[in-house]
Amino acid sequence: MGGLVCNSTTEDQTITEVPLWNDGLTFHHLCLMISGSFAIFAAVVSFGLLMNHATHYSKPIEQRHIIRIIWMLPIYSSVAWLSIYYYKSSVYFNIVGYCYEAFAISAFFTLLCQYIAPDLHSQKEYFRAITPKKWIWPLPWLQKCSGGENGIWRTPRSGLTWFNVIWVGIFQYCLMRVLMTIIGVITQHFGVYCEETLNPQFAYVWILGIDWIAVCVAMYCLVQFYVQIKETISSYSPFMKLLCIKLVIFLSFWQSSIISLLCDIGLITANSKIQSPDLTVTLPNVLICIEMALISILHLWSYPWEPYTKPTTSPDDDDDYNMPPKPPMYQGGRWGLLALVDCFNPLDLVQAIARSIRWMFVGRKSRTLDPSYFDAGGRGGASGLGHGGIALHVTDVDGDTRTHIHGGGGGGGGGSATGVGKGRTVTGRYGSIGDEDGRGGLLSHAGNRDSAGSGVGMEIHGLHGLHGHEDEEMGMGTRPAMREFL
Repeated sequence: MGGLVCNSTTEDQTITEVPLWNDGLTFHHLCLMISGSFAIFAAVVSFGLLMNHATHYSKPIEQRHIIRIIWMLPIYSSVAWLSIYYYKSSVYFNIVGYCYEAFAISAFFTLLCQYIAPDLHSQKEYFRAITPKKWIWPLPWLQKCSGGENGIWRTPRSGLTWFNVIWVGIFQYCLMRVLMTIIGVITQHFGVYCEETLNPQFAYVWILGIDWIAVCVAMYCLVQFYVQIKETISSYSPFMKLLCIKLVIFLSFWQSSIISLLCDIGLITANSKIQSPDLTVTLPNVLICIEMALISILHLWSYPWEPYTKPTTSPDDDDDYNMPPKPPMYQGGRWGLLALVDCFNPLDLVQAIARSIRWMFVGRKSRTLDPSYFDAGGRGGASGLGHGGIALHVTDVDGDTRTHIHGGGGGGGGGSATGVGKGRTVTGRYGSIGDEDGRGGLLSHAGNRDSAGSGVGMEIHGLHGLHGHEDEEMGMGTRPAMREFL
């Protein structure tokens, strides 16, 4: 790409517009004033709301994510105004500023998970017991083109399977967005980003395409997750929360892309009063500032702080009945500073991304060992243990160990279980456990299971009445799928 040169007329052009009226303001200066006013409004409303959460920090596992989501509005509006003021460097502001979008999406997903249960172990137990709903559009259309419920886009049979698919689909965007941000800054520095063109010789169109796919997958999984659990968490007004974040993501991404496309095809053209930088940079960012101000008002109803207040308490000592009530104690520290520090600690986000990667490359391979696959078939349980059966002890990528006992047929003799490496089959005295006809794919099943050879333990015990048992560790490369129970 030594001879590749970006015709960056918009970035290099200095705005010299004619005033909109005699001795009046230019379009650029008018937009600066309008966007600045709405950006300040959005920042004041959002800052007041998040500080109320910070100073009434009674449920950190929920309010941590609420504060992260609220921060999105002042960040977006500030980045938009700076992009207008420093329009020649707007690419850097947009690339870096919109990286927070992935952070906000993951925070919203985690907030919904916290509404279900307070920790990952409890969340997994909840989703083991559910029946996943059918995929929303457009996956049903893709199913028709690829084998229906027997194809790669089929609905997982296990609730934990489904939960892990959603988890990976959302947190992949955090990783992809950061990578695209780094690549975008580097390519812009070397002059090969070129936001003005969709020429595939430059990086912009590729980064835009990858980012578009990643954000669409994340938002699809977020909506699917909402559809699955909306009745369970209806007391938290999830629809308003989902609406707010979808509006922010949709408006910030699509309206700038649409305006840029209209300029490229000539439906919107520059003139002496509105020049090219104001069309491609100023106009979409003014709209963002206005929209963030309106959404900040919706946040007051979507993420209220009042439910997190604690009542004042009376003195414990009977002799102090004349003492004033004790003020409630919160965990946000003085002026809520500890809460703000807590919400910007990215450790939980890093752990969530690492969990999704670990599941993709390790846990997915033995996903069907999870007891939810037995229960999904309606043939699980411990019945028949007095005559014989198979006991499965599985430790997943999160370190949780579960035991599942499947009853077998009658008869005498000692039980046995044999692990076959590449054959992906476990043969016991009372039946065989085979692979799922070789069918794979992320959306097929996504149970949170690992093989023992990968550092995660898995044992299969053949049981026979009260006469003891044999057990055998299964080695790396074994991928049993329990066919007869699916």
